[in-house]
Amino acid sequence: MKMLFITDLYPVDCNLEKTTPKTLYEFVQGWRKLGVSVDVIKPNFIFNSFIRGKKFYKTGSYDDVYNVNYWLPFMFDVKHKLVCNFDYDIVVAHMPSGILFADKLGIPFIAGVHNSDLEVLTNPLYSVYFKNRLKTALYNAKAIACRSFVIKKKLVKLFPDLEAKMFTAPSGIDEEFIIQRVPCQNTSKIKVLTCANFKKRKNIDKLIKACQDLESFELTVIGDGKERGQLEKISKNVIFTGRLDKKEVLLKMSDSDIFVLPSVNETFGMVYLEAMARGCITVCTKDDGIDGIIKDGVNGFLTYPNSESIKEVLLKIKALSQEELKSLSINSFHTIKNYTSSNVCNDYLQQILRFCKDLTL
Repeated sequence: MKMLFITDLYPVDCNLEKTTPKTLYEFVQGWRKLGVSVDVIKPNFIFNSFIRGKKFYKTGSYDDVYNVNYWLPFMFDVKHKLVCNFDYDIVVAHMPSGILFADKLGIPFIAGVHNSDLEVLTNPLYSVYFKNRLKTALYNAKAIACRSFVIKKKLVKLFPDLEAKMFTAPSGIDEEFIIQRVPCQNTSKIKVLTCANFKKRKNIDKLIKACQDLESFELTVIGDGKERGQLEKISKNVIFTGRLDKKEVLLKMSDSDIFVLPSVNETFGMVYLEAMARGCITVCTKDDGIDGIIKDGVNGFLTYPNSESIKEVLLKIKALSQEELKSLSINSFHTIKNYTSSNVCNDYLQQILRFCKDLTL
């Protein structure tokens, strides 16, 4: 099988791009290990490189990707810039720019839907032009890969007639990172951890306020951003580490009892899986992130993104008996074992083959 993968959410250089998510990169690497020939195109909206402070690359081939620059978002024809015969069996396209590009190629394609796609489909700012184009592309796609159970649920509400060709395509974690342990053994000092880029939608301030008056809870915050100064003013009892590399984050998780990230508008949230893999009791926002993987009170907890709800969940965890903690931890361990990188890559590929019955490996 020859596959073309198109997305702007892809690192051109993994060593230089520390903040670019590598989740889609991991899918590509996993498919190659399964015997699929995959080429990657990254359509790059030039202004994004400057507005968001991203590293700029010229149009051309790099080790793992062909980077194509354009000026106008969603209104481009970059095919003429590519040294490519387009003799592919299938195109897998993620993010709006990737999906709209794929819809022009005349090749069967899978549309990978993220929160940004939902934004285009629901925000009135996009209603004049982009919404209709993206909607048409979704109807033209052979299948729609929703990046989380929450995104699939939201997309079904928008387009119930497309539900039959939707499936979930969550991310996975390296199996070597998974450990089994029972947290909260020392109830006199319960270690709470969060990790994020400091943006308002991450709601780190709500978590700090929730922990502010809780005795025996110690909060550590990993990350950085322009909001750090304001966050540090909320409480003097919070430990701020700044940004840490992945190895250091995993070590912190292994030494923590509870991981909480009450963010909203997450496409998925790999950090939740990482926390589950390291044995933390993991708390995510209800109807967001990995809600659907986390089942409230079974293998983790769900919270509303406000201080009162977060505080309530933390006290509920503290009140769990040893047997309840053990059961929760076992359920979390068995859940995360289903979401290894190899499992999710294979599951995604099998879904592609299911919807494109003429394809073979």
